[in-house]
Amino acid sequence: MSGVWWEYSAVFFITAILSIVLTPMALRYAIRANVLDQPGKHKSHKVAVPYLGGLAIVATFVIAVVAMSVLRPPHTGREELLGVLAIAVFLAAVGFIDDLRQVSPLWRLVAEITAAVIVWYLGNGTAVATAGVVDLSLTVLWFVGVTNAFNLLDNMDGLAAGLAAISSMTVFAVAGTNGQFLVAGLAVALAGCTVGFLRLNFHPARIYMGDGGALFIGFLVAYLGIKLRFDGGRLVSALVPIFACSAAVFDTSLVVISRVRAGRSPFQGGQDHVSHRLVKLGLPVPAAVGTIYLGAIGVGILSFAISRLEAVSALLLAGLVGATLTILGGFLLAVPVYTGDAE
Repeated sequence: MSGVWWEYSAVFFITAILSIVLTPMALRYAIRANVLDQPGKHKSHKVAVPYLGGLAIVATFVIAVVAMSVLRPPHTGREELLGVLAIAVFLAAVGFIDDLRQVSPLWRLVAEITAAVIVWYLGNGTAVATAGVVDLSLTVLWFVGVTNAFNLLDNMDGLAAGLAAISSMTVFAVAGTNGQFLVAGLAVALAGCTVGFLRLNFHPARIYMGDGGALFIGFLVAYLGIKLRFDGGRLVSALVPIFACSAAVFDTSLVVISRVRAGRSPFQGGQDHVSHRLVKLGLPVPAAVGTIYLGAIGVGILSFAISRLEAVSALLLAGLVGATLTILGGFLLAVPVYTGDAE
């Protein structure tokens, strides 16, 4: 077993180093192509920032997966692995086109639903429901929800990449201790890609991942979460990946509730995410992002604990975590973020 953990460590450091090497190349290409995210009403940065950093993440992960499939081919699931990789690259391409030329939200949604249906057809349901139509619906909801949640998380320097790394490492811990070595390997590779990207993405960011990178990592985190299997019953098996992605799920839920309460469209952009609310409370950007990191790590550890407990204990702990997040959400909702809110 110790040999396997050394291999995981090697995968993490190699992908992190490769991402560190490729990210400046993506930066230079974005500058030459004039693909810059300009400051605007709903944006927190003050200067134009290149936003094709997702190219480095995608390239690093593709190289890592292809190398792993050649050097250490899995006993089963190689075709599924390459198929899912192709789907993730397809979604990244949709995102990159959106970065360059704008893609209508409807077509993006169609692409995401299509990707989710294909993954389900390959045998990757939620394991929550046995009925085909119900399981398909839940699978589509999971993939579309998590994919877009990570896209929405890309609202402050280092946030989406860091949280993707934390979610991936949570999946890695659960999968690795349950004998799901392929899932663990993919998770640690994704963590390495995103950690390496943080070198130029953390505050003050010199490059953003863009929609291409955000859709790519969001889809992969959703896929890795849905692949987790362990003895704990259907409900516990569903809760663990949700808690592994807790920061993304929490932020998206908070934003949707906040906008609906304010009479705004849930699809309207704005500085009303958890990160923006923490800045409103007086935290500088690095501290706000770091606070969210710590919260995600804490829930990730609890997610791992839930996967190791008996069903009743796991559900009690999950209920405690859920109640705590609900109280925290109520506190953050009270922070004024819209024009006209009481100061």
